[in-house]
Amino acid sequence: MRQRATLRRQQSRKGALIAAALLALSACSPVSIEKLGLVDAYRQRNISALWSETPSNSTRIVLQRQNLETTWQHDPDRAITSLRTMTQAGFFAQNLSDQLFALAELSWLRARQTHDRTIFMAAALYAYAYLAPDASVDDRPSPYDAHFRQACDLYMFALTEAFGSPVNVGAQRWQLPFGTLDLSANPTDRQWHGHELTDFRPTARLKIHGLNNIYITPGLGEPLAAIPMMTTGESAAFQITDRERVPVSLFLDLPSAREQILSDTLTGHLFLSAEDEQQAHPAGDVHVPLQYDTTTARAISLSESVDWSAEYRGFLDGQFLDQHHRLRLAAIEPHRLGRMPVVLVHGTASSPGRWADMVNDLLSDPEIRRHYEFWLFSYGTGNPIPYSALQLRESINEAVQSLGGPQADPALAHVTLIGHSQGGLLSKMLVIDAKDLLWDGLLSTPFDKLRLTPDARDLLHEALFPAPMPVVDNVAFISTPQHGSYLATLSVSRVLGRMMTFPLSVTHVMQELVSDNQGLRLDMSAWRVGSVYGMSPESRFIRALAAIPVSEKVEAHSIIPVLGDKPGPDATDGVVEYESAHVPYVNSELVVKHSAHSTQSNPVTIAEVRRILFNRIHRLTGDTPPPGDMEQRNIARIGGLYVPTERPSE
Repeated sequence: MRQRATLRRQQSRKGALIAAALLALSACSPVSIEKLGLVDAYRQRNISALWSETPSNSTRIVLQRQNLETTWQHDPDRAITSLRTMTQAGFFAQNLSDQLFALAELSWLRARQTHDRTIFMAAALYAYAYLAPDASVDDRPSPYDAHFRQACDLYMFALTEAFGSPVNVGAQRWQLPFGTLDLSANPTDRQWHGHELTDFRPTARLKIHGLNNIYITPGLGEPLAAIPMMTTGESAAFQITDRERVPVSLFLDLPSAREQILSDTLTGHLFLSAEDEQQAHPAGDVHVPLQYDTTTARAISLSESVDWSAEYRGFLDGQFLDQHHRLRLAAIEPHRLGRMPVVLVHGTASSPGRWADMVNDLLSDPEIRRHYEFWLFSYGTGNPIPYSALQLRESINEAVQSLGGPQADPALAHVTLIGHSQGGLLSKMLVIDAKDLLWDGLLSTPFDKLRLTPDARDLLHEALFPAPMPVVDNVAFISTPQHGSYLATLSVSRVLGRMMTFPLSVTHVMQELVSDNQGLRLDMSAWRVGSVYGMSPESRFIRALAAIPVSEKVEAHSIIPVLGDKPGPDATDGVVEYESAHVPYVNSELVVKHSAHSTQSNPVTIAEVRRILFNRIHRLTGDTPPPGDMEQRNIARIGGLYVPTERPSE
């Protein structure tokens, strides 16, 4: 009896264990669901070989259904070869598109492991065959498919890795893992506005610092930055700088890509296009948009061409630009018929690089690009203001004449000056009819009574008796000390002023005025002659200049930043008081609220410059810019405040 009871207990326990095991197994269903957060769910759905070590879900499906998952893990080269063979045989897990995308992703991952440029090239070709821009509509992938943009990026990044740096844009032959690729190229593609493009550098890997906005033109192709080759004569004249980087796109076209990619002998063509010349490439019955990294190319230009320490050396040494053979006036792009020049004039102890954000934003607008081009003026910012203004006048005259003048292109008769701080004072000197007012404000002795050599007399007359430039019909003053800056009266400003040196022509005139005209009792010290004292409210020059209005033939605008939220006697930008920047003889005045003196990168300031330029497009050409862009109320919405002026608004 006791043995039977023990046996029953053992059997009962065994049954309970079996039941528990069965219950546990029933709870572990082979299919289950896990709830994810939205971010994790997005990542899981859009996993890509571009940013992980794992291929996309569709590629994993191809591997699994073709029984290649294990092979991929242990022998990736054999897995790619096997998948290519299956594709050539027409054996698809789902369809040809998915299989080509899988080959692109797997080749990309393998190339990253081996650093083999030929495998990167294979990845680019597979991605292009997946996109098949010259195929029929039914054979092309849907643009709604996430893989569409991923394939564009695979193509771009794979070409970047395959071609390396600098990029060879000429004809070439490649030995691929599965055959040969012959690429032809047209040497004339390298010609850009009469210059040969050289030194093609990829931009896909570059990260930009120091610019507010990064603009790209999305499309297909490898974005590059190239340097236009300058001749010896050009480098010393008005022209684009020799460090200018031009945004270009390299497009590798593989005709009948889906047929060619499965053969062992491939032929393609390299097309090179500059952004300002071509936006799309024809492929079959479609035009494929080309990819450009516009801002990156400009950032490279700045980083390679702007010596930021020169801002202070150019301030203290008036001969710095001449000694270092720097262009005083340089264009961002070559002149094109019908485009009106916008000349940007920087302020004290500054450089053209300070306009980077404004130029970057403005050139992102196709209407601005179509109607305007930007010229950058450099000068020794410690030199006397009339002398620097004369250099600006001469530089613009030389540039306009070198381009054939208004008779060759009427757009050259519509120059816009935009000056920041001291640059605004230089700009004003080009749009006033001073007659004797400046001279009489400086000295009581008539000009013709001075004892001067002809050269000194000519220089003084040209600098201090300015008339409006016929080709300038628009000016914008930004943070301009029209009545002087209180900072110029500080002791540190006096110390800096005494440290300045001037060009020889200025020094000779100073010596003549002192030695041959002793009755004038002039103080010709560097402090009193240079720009710092010239911007002091105590300066006779700034008082005389402030009293002279802008010519009625010239449209004028003021953009005045203030640290607070409104103009007034106590308002200031930290350098220039509002009352000093305010003048009545402008067509519009915008107060930029909560902005410091260096307001060139402020979105409100840039929006106002854009509005001013758009107004001129409408008035001079009749073209209608996008609705709303010329309305002051829209600028007010983002932080601007318009102040009524004596002149009629535009």
